[in-house]
Amino acid sequence: MESNKPKTQVTEQMALDYHRYPRPGKIEVIPTKPYSSQQDLALAYSPGVAYPCKKIEADPADVYEYTNKGNLVAVISNGTAVLGLGDIGALAGKPVMEGKALLFKIFAGLDCFDIEVNEKDPEKFIQAVKAIAPTFGGINLEDIKAPDCFEIEDRLKKECDIPVMHDDQHGTAIISGAGLLNALELQGKKIGEIKLVVNGAGAAAVSCTKLYIALGVKPENIVMCDSKGPITVKRTNLNEQKKQFATSRDISTLAEAMKDADVFLGLSVKDVVTPEMIKSMAPRPIVFALANPDPEIAYDVAKSTREDLIFATGRSDYPNQINNVLGFPYIFRGALDCRASEINEAMKLAAVYAIADLAKEPVPSIVNNAYGGEKLSFGPEYILPKPLDPRLLITVAPAVARGAMESGVARRPITDWEEYYARLRQLMGFDNKLVRTLTEEAKEHRKRVVFGEGNTDNMLEAAASVARQGIAIPVLLGNEEMIGKRAARIGADISNIEIINPRHDREAPRRERYARLLAEKRERHGMTYPEALEKMYDRNYFGMMMAETGDADAFIAGAYSNFHHIESLAKEVVGLRDGYTHFATMHIIDTKRGLFFLADTSVNQTTDEDALTDIARLSAETVRFFAIEPVMAMVSYSNFGSSTVPECAKVHNVVEKMQRLYPSLAIDGEMQVNYALNRELRDEVFPFTRLKGQNVNTIIFPNLSAANTAYRLMLEMGVGEAIGPVQMGLRKPVHFIKVDAPVRDIVNLTTVAVLDAEVSRKKQK
Repeated sequence: MESNKPKTQVTEQMALDYHRYPRPGKIEVIPTKPYSSQQDLALAYSPGVAYPCKKIEADPADVYEYTNKGNLVAVISNGTAVLGLGDIGALAGKPVMEGKALLFKIFAGLDCFDIEVNEKDPEKFIQAVKAIAPTFGGINLEDIKAPDCFEIEDRLKKECDIPVMHDDQHGTAIISGAGLLNALELQGKKIGEIKLVVNGAGAAAVSCTKLYIALGVKPENIVMCDSKGPITVKRTNLNEQKKQFATSRDISTLAEAMKDADVFLGLSVKDVVTPEMIKSMAPRPIVFALANPDPEIAYDVAKSTREDLIFATGRSDYPNQINNVLGFPYIFRGALDCRASEINEAMKLAAVYAIADLAKEPVPSIVNNAYGGEKLSFGPEYILPKPLDPRLLITVAPAVARGAMESGVARRPITDWEEYYARLRQLMGFDNKLVRTLTEEAKEHRKRVVFGEGNTDNMLEAAASVARQGIAIPVLLGNEEMIGKRAARIGADISNIEIINPRHDREAPRRERYARLLAEKRERHGMTYPEALEKMYDRNYFGMMMAETGDADAFIAGAYSNFHHIESLAKEVVGLRDGYTHFATMHIIDTKRGLFFLADTSVNQTTDEDALTDIARLSAETVRFFAIEPVMAMVSYSNFGSSTVPECAKVHNVVEKMQRLYPSLAIDGEMQVNYALNRELRDEVFPFTRLKGQNVNTIIFPNLSAANTAYRLMLEMGVGEAIGPVQMGLRKPVHFIKVDAPVRDIVNLTTVAVLDAEVSRKKQK
């Protein structure tokens, strides 16, 4: 059955705007050393730079000590075989190479330069790459046509002393090889006995087949087909790559080759495999249909043909995606970390087995949440880890490094594995993939989200964006004519978005129903029905009542200045959660050091001990909502009672109360923010702290002024990207944000609101 998940739509204009704004391209270079003073510049360049130059001249290995070579990869292409586009040339291929560089950085923390070489002659290309190789710790060859890619990779591996890998060949081979091992295990078949059919004879197909042989497939049990049919010994004019796979079987069509086959691997074109071919395969067959974007046989067709089939594609919207991103970032990470001189077969096989084994491990909640909370476990529809699984870094990279060491190509073997794993875990914090994780989960649980300020540009664009991405089902509140004109002016597609005008609601009984319910709820607070009916003309009241009654799953209110008015309405209409007398907001800052949760950033203008306690309790729950265990510091300008002024004593007393109420919670303070963020300094100066050895991820501020200033300062200084304000403590998913907030921020908050609504739904069951 075909997946009913909404497909991510990418229009030409969206893609062009993404690449063009706010500055052209997808990557940048950022200094890693101070550069503000004259002395800094003298150390960075002349005369200071002469000293490391002399060191490297005396011992070339010192280049890894004094430059970024050991963390720098080149993505190099001549643009002759760009995926889905063909021979478009070096210049036109640059956006693809920049994208690959981005993946290296976000998944493995590797710096990367994209290099486009305008040269199709293999020999000249090889010489150009060799000439620049000293710059890099590793070279990822990309999108080079066959058969040139075979010669280019072979020569560069021999003539360069750094890891070189053509990912188009080996990436697919490694990932599909891991999937093959697990699929065979599930199907109860031995790799040395299977019959394999490969459709496609390009670089990836050749590399996959060679790796499968290394894993145990017998060459005599393989049939490879190209556009002319099976490659047999009867055919003439075969190149060297195809000759090695020529079969002596008397067959002339793909259909004949498929009969009684155990495994089909497709790296060709769509719709070349028929249901009849699938039916003719051996019992419990395995089909890897990897043509992109459309597989050799459609998912729903293949699955309906054989119930005993294990099926994989290259697409993210079906189970068992064969995705190169499961491999190449971590393979290069492991190779560079042990300073391997090459990426050899032992290292590739180590990656295969590591990826295969990870799929058999219990899946952590953050991964399950990212894929709709479907409780993933090893089986026919989960033979490979998911691309968003953060464990890939700490699983594959060490396996590759061990493979390099065991095969004798590691020039700096890793000796302290505990320290290495700790370093990799820190790298995992570089990109916690939070937004992507939340977005994927929201798509699985799309909710009806009402936007209170549908007649403002940013809210309107955000609503159009979440509809287009399949994150939510937006509803706009406002004047239909005004919204339509504004949407046309800014180019927002709202053709399928519902618009409700509270002042002229076509469902008049709805406004009256909301008024009656609100009047009943607030009758002991002096509100009458006529007053409540008048309030229903206010978009914020109307939208919150939609969430309160279940006519909508969540409400996004827009604020023009401060949030005080909306906060009061929220407490009045939807109320506070049981057990709390306050609610609060949190901002999540995604930084190079990991995620930081900051509270309270928007709501409580003054805080006594009760308010601060509620903020701390709500923060702990909210951090766990994001599948992260909170490590909390309550900050002030004093440390552990060093000042007894009321502002500091308040924080001190709340810490004691929280530790008493929640003895297993990692929370301590009061402390200055530098001790909160500097683990080594904190542990040395205050060895008694409950946070010893742990990195703080949650900071509770003593008042709104401090929290709001801190997160805005971080954003303005470019420290990270923010999600928020995330509401904590209201009974219903009502969130609020400035109407002039960036569209991306509104979309991110909408994503959180969808998940908030899903959690609320589950609690009510």
